[in-house]
Amino acid sequence: MSLFEGWPVVDWAWWAQVGFIGYFLLLNGGYLLLNLLSMISLRRYMRLRAELGAEAPYLGIEPSVSLLVPAYNEAATIRTSVLSLLQLQYPDYEVVVINDGSKDETLEVLREAFELEAHPEPLRLGVPHQEVLGIYRSRRHANLRVIDKRNGGKADALNAGINAARHGLFCAVDADSILQRDSLLRVVQPFLEDERTVAAGGTVRIANGSRVEGGFLLEAGIPKSLLARFQIVEYLRAFLFGRLGWSPMNAVLIISGAFGLFDRERVVAVGGYSTATVGEDMELVVRLHRYHREKRLPYRIRYLPDPICWTEAPEDLATLGKQRSRWQRGLAESLSRHAPLAASPRGGAAGHLAWPFMTLFEWLGPLVELAGYLFMIWGFAFGVVSPAALTAFLLVAIGMGILLSVNGLLLETLSFRVYRRRRDMLRLFLVAILENVGYRQLNTLWRCRGMWQWFTRRKHQWGAMKRSGQWGQ
Repeated sequence: MSLFEGWPVVDWAWWAQVGFIGYFLLLNGGYLLLNLLSMISLRRYMRLRAELGAEAPYLGIEPSVSLLVPAYNEAATIRTSVLSLLQLQYPDYEVVVINDGSKDETLEVLREAFELEAHPEPLRLGVPHQEVLGIYRSRRHANLRVIDKRNGGKADALNAGINAARHGLFCAVDADSILQRDSLLRVVQPFLEDERTVAAGGTVRIANGSRVEGGFLLEAGIPKSLLARFQIVEYLRAFLFGRLGWSPMNAVLIISGAFGLFDRERVVAVGGYSTATVGEDMELVVRLHRYHREKRLPYRIRYLPDPICWTEAPEDLATLGKQRSRWQRGLAESLSRHAPLAASPRGGAAGHLAWPFMTLFEWLGPLVELAGYLFMIWGFAFGVVSPAALTAFLLVAIGMGILLSVNGLLLETLSFRVYRRRRDMLRLFLVAILENVGYRQLNTLWRCRGMWQWFTRRKHQWGAMKRSGQWGQ
């Protein structure tokens, strides 16, 4: 006899409806709370910025920085990216490009554009990485070096860059990215304000549709691709009230691999970047939290809203889907690997608040969301779910999602106003509504695929993306 024999099916259906509606209420309610915390933090930050002036502060005591640029098949944009890095407003820094066994013309483009010459030198053995085949320096730019190595993945390339870095702070920058000229001056501020700082990250924005010349982003624009516009809204939501909300609590678990500044000695102490995960950026940050809390070492990990890094977003479904699956797999690997952080009495806000939040709503969220949509649609079709229950579900799942997306744009409007044309903001507000009907659900499917890849332990790869090359000339 079945344990549940005789139990009315409608009771289970009712509890399922309540469970899914309640989950989406918790999910969106949690993000609304983060939104409120972000608004408070952003208001305080903008007030301080107004007192210091619009220009990035230059004190003359900024520490030297090594910019590490891992590159794999980046021939389309590498020249523009490196040019942008060589023109930063910063007193003392070097650029180290790590060619990770590219199969295209990446090394040749660098050799021709920057007049590279062989410059053998010994590297530290602080963290392990694949064999280095050659080291080059530029005859045109004294602060530019290129490391050519066997392919080992992005994490392995960054480890080689850490060993080659000459300075105490290193900044990891994606090869398809462009930094604003004052970005480095701004992101280094937490290290000057608080000696406990071990890492800091800034905002990443979408460069598609913007005007770029000679390594500079001259004007922010809206791309023609609806897929790229969806990503603009996503990035604003993720950065402006995701990470900004966690920062005051010292609970930021993600610093984007596209733009993050780290204390090299502390990163070496935890073993460098892990090559066993596709989410090496998040995994490193969570490991830094765990390391410092277990050893009771004072530390701070900060997020700043205005050191801006511009990156090219994928404009085709296949590439975007692979990217989002990879991100979800990396998140699952990072959170599962460092679950002891949540159980430790020394876990702090990172372990006792951020880790459970990310686990419940980001790691397991796609599975619950997919099950919720499928059950509610199936139940409505077969008369198990009432029209009122389905309406309530859609209001909570989609209506509150629209509210969150619009709030992200409002934070942008009230603060930095990167998109200055009124028509651009109106377009983005329309996109913020459309994003929650179709695109968000598709994203859920991609993330579920990432969960399956994590569960089946599929072999991970670099995750190269198609480049349009539209701003790489």
